[in-house]
Amino acid sequence: MLKRRLISIAVGVGALVGATGLTYADEPYIPLISKGFQHQFWQAVKSGAEQSAKEHNVRITFEGPETEAMVDKQIDMLSAALAKNPQALGIAALDSKAAIPLLKRAQASKIPVIAFDSGVDSDIPLTTCATDNLAAAALAADKMAEMIGNSGEVGVIVHDQTSRTGIDRRDGFLNQMKSKHPNIKIVSVQYGGGDHLKSAEIAKTMIQANPNIKGIFGANEGSAEGAAIGVRESGKKLVLIGFDSGKEQKEDIMSGLMAGAITQNPVGIGKCVVDSAVKALKGEKLPKKVDTGFYWYDKTNMSDPRIAAVLYD
Repeated sequence: MLKRRLISIAVGVGALVGATGLTYADEPYIPLISKGFQHQFWQAVKSGAEQSAKEHNVRITFEGPETEAMVDKQIDMLSAALAKNPQALGIAALDSKAAIPLLKRAQASKIPVIAFDSGVDSDIPLTTCATDNLAAAALAADKMAEMIGNSGEVGVIVHDQTSRTGIDRRDGFLNQMKSKHPNIKIVSVQYGGGDHLKSAEIAKTMIQANPNIKGIFGANEGSAEGAAIGVRESGKKLVLIGFDSGKEQKEDIMSGLMAGAITQNPVGIGKCVVDSAVKALKGEKLPKKVDTGFYWYDKTNMSDPRIAAVLYD
């Protein structure tokens, strides 16, 4: 059934041609537009997507802008992907609203849209494969509170205030502190675009402006790595909690510079988006969200097989 449907689509729009000149009339084409590719997190998502693509005999591409601040560049990539008449589409939106006009075009063309990592403010995506970021950030807040004695000043460095991951991780952390840990004061919330150098400068400025600060939460890989650099260069002793994994974060946790972090399941996210796209092409009904899970890790449990399986380099 799926093969006949896709052959029919290919006849209507012309066979897809790869860089090698091979045709893909019998092979579904599913472009995945991510928020970036510079972080190890996205390479792990790509790996999971490629595993699923091989299992399902579909062709994918995986691309994202150079930095997670380049919303316009991502929109251009999305537009170019739609111009290739894909059978389905995966999108991790940098801006939860900016992508909607193009996603409406996909919907009008009956191209199933699967959101991953970061959803959009629309019901166009058939499902969203993502971490429950509100709950994950709330856990980070609880860990921070425990480690600083449930009182004191804390700063937050977030990758952006436009994507659902940025919004939900910020709000999950802030709301948990307000409701469960009222003696902790959030002295600053800053945005570093997921760039480790910019986030490092933010951390140093935050520490200088708030000499009594006890902790910093970095809401994604680049934010956490940058905060670690800033803390190290400032010489300040404080509790640093991150989000995501990667070589540098794991080294910082093992050295004691970073207390711990929340890890997602990026390989699982990548597999979920391609699995979901294939199900959509078969006409299967999808849940509105797929929670791909999260875990707290620190140097006491990094060798636990369940945790090690979702850490990445």
